[in-house]
Amino acid sequence: MAAALRVVAAGARLSVVASGLRAAIRSLCSQPVSVDERIENKRRAALLGGGQRRIDAQHQRGKLTARERISLLLDPGSFVESDMFVEHRCADFGMAADKNKFPGDSVVTGRGRINGRLVYIFSQDFTVFGGSLSGAHAQKICKIMDQAITVGAPVIGLNDSGGARIQEGVESLAGYADIFLDTSYLFITGPDVVKSVTNEDVTQEELGGAKTHTTMSGVAHRAFENDVDALCNLREFFNYLPLSSQDPAPVRECHDPSDRLVPELDTIVPLESTKAYDMLDIIHSVIDERDFFEIMPNYAKNLVIGFGRMNGRTVGIVGNQPKVASGCLDINSSVKGARFVRFCDAFNIPLITFVDVPGFLPGTAQEYGGIIRHGAKLLYAFAEATVPKVTVITRKAYGGAYDVMSSKHLLGDTNYAWPTAEIAVMGAKGAVEIIFKGHEDVAAAQREYIEKFANPFPAAVRGFVDDIIRPSSTRARICRDLDVLASKKVQRPWRKHANIPL
Repeated sequence: MAAALRVVAAGARLSVVASGLRAAIRSLCSQPVSVDERIENKRRAALLGGGQRRIDAQHQRGKLTARERISLLLDPGSFVESDMFVEHRCADFGMAADKNKFPGDSVVTGRGRINGRLVYIFSQDFTVFGGSLSGAHAQKICKIMDQAITVGAPVIGLNDSGGARIQEGVESLAGYADIFLDTSYLFITGPDVVKSVTNEDVTQEELGGAKTHTTMSGVAHRAFENDVDALCNLREFFNYLPLSSQDPAPVRECHDPSDRLVPELDTIVPLESTKAYDMLDIIHSVIDERDFFEIMPNYAKNLVIGFGRMNGRTVGIVGNQPKVASGCLDINSSVKGARFVRFCDAFNIPLITFVDVPGFLPGTAQEYGGIIRHGAKLLYAFAEATVPKVTVITRKAYGGAYDVMSSKHLLGDTNYAWPTAEIAVMGAKGAVEIIFKGHEDVAAAQREYIEKFANPFPAAVRGFVDDIIRPSSTRARICRDLDVLASKKVQRPWRKHANIPL
C-alpha cells in the first residue's frame, strides 16, 4: 500500500514536472514566433508608407509613390532596401504617439541596378509627413551616400518633399547640412511666406513651377509630362555616364559606321552669312544613330548642350544655336555652358564643340549683369578641362567669343574649320564702318575685308585651326581623333582647388 502511494506521489511529481516543461517549451517556442510576426508587421507597414488613403491621394494627383518610382527606375528585382525599420526620434508635439511612427520614416533608401550597372538611390515618400526631412531621414540618405563613395557608385535622389520637418526644429536643419547634396526644391519659400514678407501675390506655379525653372531660372534641367516619362528619361540619361569620376566614359557597341560620310552637311550652312540654320541638324547628323540627349533645352536656347555617342563612346556636345539670338553668347548661356563643360571634365567625358558665334550679346542689361565675369566662367571651364577636346567652326567665330568656344588658344586638342568658317575680330560690315570710316567706296572696302578675313585661311596659316575639312567628313574625322585622344594624359601642378570666376 505504501509502495503504491509512493508510486502515485512520484507520478504526480512527474506530471507536475512534465507540465512545467511543456509550459517552458511553449514559452521558448512562442518568443521567436512573436518576433517574426513583429518583423513582418513592420515590413508591411513600411511598404504602405503613410497608408492606403495617402497612397490613393498621391495617385489622384497624378504622382507615383516613392516605392513605385524606384520599381520603375531600377531593373526588375534588383532593389535591395536598407534601413527599413528606422523611425524618427522626435517626441515633441505628439510625434511620440504610435500613429506618428512609420517604419522607414519619410524616405526609402537602398541600392539596385540600371541596365546591370550599380546605383544607390533614395526616394522621398510624400505619404509620410509630406516627405519632410527629419534627422532619421537625413541619416538614411547619408548612409547610402557613404556606401556609394566606398564602392565608387553614383547616387540618384528622387525628391518629393515639403522641406525640413518643422516638429524637429534644428535637428532637421542639421540633416540638410549633413547631406550637403544638390537637392533643389521648386522654391525656397512658398507663396504664403512671399506674400507676408514682400506683399507679392504669386501662385505656386508662377513662383516655382516647371516652366519657371526650366525656362527662366535654370534651376531645373528638364521637365517631363509625368513621373513615368521622367524616370524613363532618367534611365536613358544614366546610360551616358560613368559610375564615378574614376571610371572612363562608357563605351557601348555601335552599329553606325565611324567613317560614315554625311553629304547633307556640305550644303547645310546658308550662303548668306545672316541667314540662320539649326545647329541640332548638324549634331544629329554627326553623332551615332542621331541619338542626342539634350540638357536644358528650354533655357538659354542660344547654346545647345547635351550627350551623344561617337563610335559608341559617350561625348558631351556644346554648340552655338544660330536660330536663337544668332548664336550670341550671353550671361545665361555662358553659365549653362560652363556648368556642362565642367561636369564632362569631372567625369572623363570628351567634349565636341560646334562654333557659330558672332560675339557676346551687347547691351546695358548684359553689362550691368556682369557678362564679363559670367563669360569668363565658360572660358575658364574650357581652359581647365583636361578631357579630349575637338572643335569644329562651322561659320562665324568672331571676337572674344571665338576664343571662349574651345579655341586652340584654350588648349583645344583638335580644331577644324569648314570652308564656310569666318574667323575674325568682328563681322565685315561693322569692321569696315570702323576701319574705312569716311571712305569713298565702302562697298569695295567691304569686299576687300571679306577677301582677307571672312574665310578660314588667316587662322589656318597661323595654326589656329589644324585643318580645313569638308563638312561631310566631320563624323569620320572626329571619331578618328577620339580614338587617338583616348589615351590623353595631362599633369597639372597640385593646388588646393581652382579659382573659377564665380
